[in-house]
Amino acid sequence: MGVTLRSIFVMAGGISLHAVDIARGAPADGMRVELWATTPARRLVAEGRLGANGQLDHPSVQGDGVSEGDYEALFHVGDYLRVLGGADASPFLDVLPFRFRVADATRHVHLPLKFTAWGASLFRGS
Repeated sequence: MGVTLRSIFVMAGGISLHAVDIARGAPADGMRVELWATTPARRLVAEGRLGANGQLDHPSVQGDGVSEGDYEALFHVGDYLRVLGGADASPFLDVLPFRFRVADATRHVHLPLKFTAWGASLFRGS
């Protein structure tokens, strides 16, 4: 008794980073990313390169090392584009920082980045 759909489908916490190069229409395979907790003291939570699906495969996605507080995600867009070369070899963008707050560590935070060499959109996804 007292079981609700919300109690059955509680999503685990965690933070996922995802990037798509919309100029190429492809995930940003190989882009370097970092995830930092900034409170109470700055500490590295996760770092690595995005996989073929454009996502970081790291335990922080399942909530490891994630608690309530302030965070900063760093997307190394400039390095990614320089490796690809071509018309975007000297991009306008370099490292894109995104600062956000986790108010409830039991809720998952998904950060999808959509970008070109000249602009970006980053938001809390589902």
